[in-house]
Amino acid sequence: MKKIKSIEEIINDYDNFIIDQWGVMHDGTFGYEHAVNSINILNSNNKNLFIISNSSKRSKSSINRLPKLGFKKNSFINTLTSGEMIWQLLKKNFLDDKNKKNCLHIYDEEKEDGLDFRDGLNFNFVEKVEEADLILACTPFINLQPIEYIPLLEVAYKKEITMYCANPDFETVDSNSNNIFCMGAIAEIYKKMGGNVVIKGKPDISIYIETTNPINLEKKRTVAIGDSLFHDIQGANNFEIDSVLVKSGIHKDLNQINNLIKNHQITPTFIIDKFSI
Repeated sequence: MKKIKSIEEIINDYDNFIIDQWGVMHDGTFGYEHAVNSINILNSNNKNLFIISNSSKRSKSSINRLPKLGFKKNSFINTLTSGEMIWQLLKKNFLDDKNKKNCLHIYDEEKEDGLDFRDGLNFNFVEKVEEADLILACTPFINLQPIEYIPLLEVAYKKEITMYCANPDFETVDSNSNNIFCMGAIAEIYKKMGGNVVIKGKPDISIYIETTNPINLEKKRTVAIGDSLFHDIQGANNFEIDSVLVKSGIHKDLNQINNLIKNHQITPTFIIDKFSI
């Protein structure tokens, strides 16, 4: 792992840049000025830019939001979210109108992408896990802590219910730089209980393959930039490309980062304080 101060130090080594959103490009509310500048400079150097995000939003929603955060839509060849991957999978696998499945949808009612995610999906949406055939996990319920999901998960496990997790991240950062848990943390609890969990976002390589399909990708000339060791860096390692860990997002303490790398054997190629040039 090599410490770099600027993306400019590696700009000539790569043609393709796969970039995470939260904690790298923006905080969920505002785009980082240094990230906007970096994207513009990478564009001016004719680099191929992609966004891969473990967001529960549909890709279209994330793309349309870019200008509000200070970024140009046409800066990126492709933008793909874990939410889009799960939506497409559910759309494809559950087509039977005569025997519609009952779906428990876990989402934050204050999020604008909550109910919108259901559009086009062929389910009967139910309120109780006891009535459900599957779980669609997008964003955590309001004011519910991870431990409070245990009773729901115990019922789901006994019923052998599959959870489709639209956001595999364990945690992210909010606009106050506080770490907050994501749906991936609940999915991980369910998985450790023995429950069946379907994930299509990082670190699963399917989202990397799908995102970069528009070009003839040369992996040796490709680097991923993200703030999560367990998702961005592990995903890059799985996809066999280089990676840059951004230290201004989830993992801020270098000692903690080194311990996580040692304990989990997940090593980035580079580490940088923030996504800047």
